[in-house]
Amino acid sequence: MPQLEAEKVEPLLEQYESRRANLIPILQEVQETYRYLPQDVLRKVAQKLRIPMTEVFHVATFYSCFSLVPRGRHVIQVCMGTACHVRGATGVMDRILRDLKLGQPGTTSDLGFTVEPVRCIGCCGLAPVARVDNKNIHSHLTQARVPAVLKKYQTKEQVPSPARADEASHAKA
Repeated sequence: MPQLEAEKVEPLLEQYESRRANLIPILQEVQETYRYLPQDVLRKVAQKLRIPMTEVFHVATFYSCFSLVPRGRHVIQVCMGTACHVRGATGVMDRILRDLKLGQPGTTSDLGFTVEPVRCIGCCGLAPVARVDNKNIHSHLTQARVPAVLKKYQTKEQVPSPARADEASHAKA
């Protein structure tokens, strides 16, 4: 395990008693800290709680809130439920993927975004919708509104400056 990860996980584990009941709260904190559940950290959790690694892995893979692969700083969930689908969610998803240069739902190479379809967010009257970071709902989305939504979450490094965009357009000409 890299030294930085070990430094982060030790204080986190020290906050908890070595009880099986603490597995999910520990995994939630690990997920929040790393944005995924690194395998080496899962081993440390198993050791701390004195439970088999298979049990830790079972819980980590059972709940959809946990991920075994790195996720982006921002997680965009695009609702693909019936109301959203009928009102254009597929086009919204396509635009998000295109703008983030992803061929399919997943995580951008800079770990800025993870994009995933979900069955229903429960905002059918606001369709189509996307939820960002499990708290921000963007309603009545259209392909045209996607760039403005993404811009709210992009860091300065991720947004092309006007000069760079201008250079890119000259390079294509």
